[in-house]
Amino acid sequence: MKTRFGFMDRRLPRRRWTLAGQVVCLLLCACALDRGLAQIRYSVPEELEHGAFVGNIAEDLGLDVAKLSSRRFRIVSGARKQYLEVNLENGIIFVNEKIDREELCEQSPVCFLHLQVVIESPLELYRVEVEILDVNDNAPSFPWSEFNLEITESAAPGSRFPLESAQDLDVGSNSLRSYLLSANQHFVLDIQARNDGSKFAELVLQSPLDREQQKTHEMVLTAVDGGSPLRSGTAQITVTVLDANDNVPVFDRSVYRVSLVENAPRGTLVLKLNATDLDEGANGEITYSFSGHAPLKVRELFSVDSHSGEIRVKGIVDYEKASVYELYVQAKDKGPSAVAVHCKVLVDILDVNDNAPEVILTSVSTPVQEDAPPGTVIAVISVMDRDSGENGAVDCQIPGNVPFQLHSSFKNYYTLVTSEFLDRESVSEYNITLTARDLGSPPLSTRKTILVQVSDINDNPPRFIQPSYTVYVTENNAPGASICSLTAFDPDSNQNAYLSYSILEGQIQGMPVSTYVSINSDNGNIYALRSFDYEQLRNFQIRVQAQDAGFPPLSSNVTVNVFVLDQNDNAPVILSPLPRNGTVATEMVPRSVDAGYLVAKITALDADAGQNSRLSYQMLQATDPGLFSVALYTGEIRTIRRFLDKDAIRQRLVILVKDNGQPPLSATVSIILSVVDSVPESLSNFGDLSLSPQPPSNLALYLIVSLSTISLIFLVAIIVLAAVKCYKDRDSLGSYIATGAKVPTNCVEVNSNPGNLSQAYCYKVCLTPESAKSDFMFLKPCSPGTPRNNAARGADNLALNSATLPS
Repeated sequence: MKTRFGFMDRRLPRRRWTLAGQVVCLLLCACALDRGLAQIRYSVPEELEHGAFVGNIAEDLGLDVAKLSSRRFRIVSGARKQYLEVNLENGIIFVNEKIDREELCEQSPVCFLHLQVVIESPLELYRVEVEILDVNDNAPSFPWSEFNLEITESAAPGSRFPLESAQDLDVGSNSLRSYLLSANQHFVLDIQARNDGSKFAELVLQSPLDREQQKTHEMVLTAVDGGSPLRSGTAQITVTVLDANDNVPVFDRSVYRVSLVENAPRGTLVLKLNATDLDEGANGEITYSFSGHAPLKVRELFSVDSHSGEIRVKGIVDYEKASVYELYVQAKDKGPSAVAVHCKVLVDILDVNDNAPEVILTSVSTPVQEDAPPGTVIAVISVMDRDSGENGAVDCQIPGNVPFQLHSSFKNYYTLVTSEFLDRESVSEYNITLTARDLGSPPLSTRKTILVQVSDINDNPPRFIQPSYTVYVTENNAPGASICSLTAFDPDSNQNAYLSYSILEGQIQGMPVSTYVSINSDNGNIYALRSFDYEQLRNFQIRVQAQDAGFPPLSSNVTVNVFVLDQNDNAPVILSPLPRNGTVATEMVPRSVDAGYLVAKITALDADAGQNSRLSYQMLQATDPGLFSVALYTGEIRTIRRFLDKDAIRQRLVILVKDNGQPPLSATVSIILSVVDSVPESLSNFGDLSLSPQPPSNLALYLIVSLSTISLIFLVAIIVLAAVKCYKDRDSLGSYIATGAKVPTNCVEVNSNPGNLSQAYCYKVCLTPESAKSDFMFLKPCSPGTPRNNAARGADNLALNSATLPS
């Protein structure tokens, strides 16, 4: 074998119908075509059985046989039958259906099957021509087995008598080559050729006839082809000798030439022949008919009127089948021994634009990825028009509003390519209408729609509906309850649009966020893993990620702000006054106080917020309801009137502290008020006051500690300032007490007896007018003469008592 652009000959096994040593030539011709296309030519005889070897196209093209299937190797034929196929396992082209050359190409001198070879990944195109070689499978045959000729005896030597031509469907050397005439005394054959190379025979009178000696002459005409072995056909010729008719018809011309448009309707006049005869009567009456030279096909397409000589269209004349027809017409009078004369009529067929272009999709690659670069080949298209000239010139176009272009690869071949990047989210498929229009007048066109589907790539990250989310959750929620649902959208498709949701790592109050909430990865529902407590956690943030299932995956995040809403789940806590030693709280009230005197103040705290922590106070029970009142919002207990002698000296009050929640929660505190004539010198029971071991909350503890510290510092300062004055007034205070006088209502005696000290100290501190308006007792040193030891004891007790008072 020669190089890629050389030739290759292969021999096929001998078949019983071929000549000895017949060689089946396998011709491979690879020519460098536009854009890397090549052409291969094979030759194969007709009538081969199924499976007969044609050629190894994979080897001839230098292809890897193992990759033929994966690269979608295939051949496309324009013929109506699939005569040839390729074995993808070995790359051999074989005969798929028996080929009858005469059926495929009729009388054409050369016969080709045109194939297109399409290979994808990457795209390669090859043109393959398979020449169908003729075999001598048809013998010549005459239209009739017997011919009758009437020849006048007056016919001069050299007179010619056309004989009916034999027909041989084979071509080339296998077609009709010669005629043979059996031996006789009067006639010889003269063999002539037509324009198309076919041959016909004329019987030539060599010596005069003598009817009186012999009325009839019988001969055998044999038609022989040039095949191997020879094939032949015979016909019997019977010549009847007639008496003389001395004038024959004469045509105006021996050759007529006319033009006829193809597809002319039946009955269209082609030509009117005119022949004349100088004889009179029956010897001058002329009849017209086709001569024996007229092929059968001509007789099917045209007719001759025997009286008028008009030649008319009888069948469908198609330029694509034949561009010219030769009609042989004879004229003969009706006289005895009439001699026929002949003329030739050449009918040129004019082409009309009667064939619309044909569009064949050789290869279509769909779907195409949306990120395919511009220039990606989508389809290979071939067009053809059976007309000729401008009627057969074809132009192809596609709409200009699609991102595709049509490139002309080589004559009558186009490639559809992308002109820009595609976006499946905008357009998921295109219906591209290809219009093939010829240049005839009027032009004919063919439209073919190519469906191009766009496959998705993961080029769009998920998108949440909102840039951030705010969620409100009521405290004391049930663990596992759904608190919100997030939804993200991904315009991609299939797995590129399948989203999964997750919560990004983070901390809430030092704990992983995964211990507080969880998310359903499929639908974005967020669930609380614990019951939230507004008093401990009022708000927190989580970051939610939505990620698609593409490769590589794309994701986006969103912030979810969770606010815990308060519920009225905390009852008020009484901070003061506190019971002593597990009993009720006690307070002493001087009998001499006026109306509006601040007896005590209820201090309570509610850990809830808003309306749930707004407290109100009311008197629930009282020994004497008309003696004391409690402020609705401050909790201050004041006297309504002055004490009377009939009033009980122990007054029991039950105060209800209620919040403003729904439903409201409450707490009660009981206070025993002791009405005394004067403040006792030693309030030893104040020393028993102590805070509860565990305050209700850290806030209350901080409040008590702060107030106690401030009160202690304040009292120490007062004691230091008043120490000197109390020392000077010690004698006068002692005499004042000895006389039984009452301590003024606006003063309190503070005394202390350390016990282990050898000397007692006393300070006298007076209540200022502001004391009645506040929770604090504003103290100032009293007049000189107050006993120093009593004042000291009172200061210690007052300091202790003040430490238990809230702000």
